[in-house]
Amino acid sequence: MSTVNYNLSPLTGKTILVTRSVGQSHQFSDRLTSAGANVIEMPALEIGPPSSWSALDQAILHLSTFNWLILTSSNGVEYFFERLEKSGQDKNALSGVKIAVVGEKTAQSLQKQNIQADFIPPNFVADSLVENFPESLIGKKILFPRVESGGREVLVKELTAKGAEVIEVPAYESCCPQSIPPAAEYALVNNTVDIITFASSKTVLFFSQLTAHIFTYNPENLARVCIASIGPQTSKTCQTVFGRVDIEAEEYTLEGLTNAIIKWTNHS
Repeated sequence: MSTVNYNLSPLTGKTILVTRSVGQSHQFSDRLTSAGANVIEMPALEIGPPSSWSALDQAILHLSTFNWLILTSSNGVEYFFERLEKSGQDKNALSGVKIAVVGEKTAQSLQKQNIQADFIPPNFVADSLVENFPESLIGKKILFPRVESGGREVLVKELTAKGAEVIEVPAYESCCPQSIPPAAEYALVNNTVDIITFASSKTVLFFSQLTAHIFTYNPENLARVCIASIGPQTSKTCQTVFGRVDIEAEEYTLEGLTNAIIKWTNHS
C-alpha cells in the first residue's frame, strides 16, 4: 500500500473519535493528529486479568507438550509472557514450540520479547492463519491463550476441523468501561464528531452500550457520522449494530485504517 504524506495534513478540520482501549489508543491518535485531525479519545474497552489464572498456569507447566503457540493480540502476548515469568521460566521454555501470530501489532509485541514468530499469515485476520498454515495440522497440539469471553470461535473450530487439538486458555479479559469521558460525550451530543473509528467488534458493541442514552433519542446524531472499521469482522459488527459501515481499511492495521480515512476524506 502506498504511504500517505502526512505533511499535507489531509485531515485538517476533521474531528475523529477513537474507541481503542485505555493504554492502546495513543499511537493511533498520534498518527491521526499528525495528519491534521482533532482527536477525541473515548476508550470503549478495558483490558484486565481473567477470572482465574489456573488454566494458563497449567498450560505453561506443560509447554513442552505443545507443537504450536498461537497468539492473536498484543494483550495475549503480554499476559502470556507475564505469567511465564511468574512461573519461574523464560522464553527458553518455548524452544521446542513454534509460534504463530495474527496481526502486525501482535508480531511487534512478540519482538519486544526478542522472539520472532515462526509464522505470520499474509492477511491480518484469523481466517488467514488457518488457510495458510505452513504444515499439516493433523495431530498437532496447539496452545491458544485468548480473551476470556466474547472472542471469535471460528479459529478454534477451523483448526480442530483440520485435525489439531486446540487447548484454549483465558489469558486476559476485556470489558465495557463504566463511563464516557466528558469531552467525548459533549462532542457526540453536540454533533461535532465527523468520524468514529473501530478496531475490534467489542469496541463496536461496547460503544453502542455506552452511547445508548445519547443516540436512542437523537438517532440523527449518529446517522451523520462516518463509521470507520479496521477490517471485515469489525465491519460485520458495525453492519449489525449501526446498519452500515462507511470506511473499511484495505490493510487491516491502524496505519491501514488511517490511510483509508484519508482516502475517504479526499473523495468526500
